[in-house]
Amino acid sequence: MKIEIDDLSRPEIHALLDEHLQNMHALSPPESVHALDLNKLRRPDITFWSAWNGSVLVGCGALKELDSKHGEIKSMRTPSALRRQGAGRATLVHIIDVARSRGYQRLSLETGAQQAFKPAHRLYESFGFARCGPFGDYVEDPNSVFMTLRL
Repeated sequence: MKIEIDDLSRPEIHALLDEHLQNMHALSPPESVHALDLNKLRRPDITFWSAWNGSVLVGCGALKELDSKHGEIKSMRTPSALRRQGAGRATLVHIIDVARSRGYQRLSLETGAQQAFKPAHRLYESFGFARCGPFGDYVEDPNSVFMTLRL
């Protein structure tokens, strides 16, 4: 598996992010969907990676700098048809490593609270992420789970 910084130009990335946004809107009310579209992922405070197995896109993830000591994981996604093959875990390891190399002291994320998000909760918990309150611009939301990891 190869994980690389991605410029968000390839059609495979567009399709995966479309799947991600559609899925988030199917699972959560609109005001509780915090997934970013292509334009928002292109902001300078966000680094976006794609994960490839040969020519097959197997996942993606992004790291947003909240401040010089705190990063946020965004847009973690594995295509529905390719789940449970290690791409999410590998992408998360990569993001954590980059966050540490940047000198972040904390890495946080927001994900859904519904049953469909339980595998994501377990993945993050397996890396030591713990539930926390809202951070950054987030507010308390029964449809959101906030998690953080001290680095």
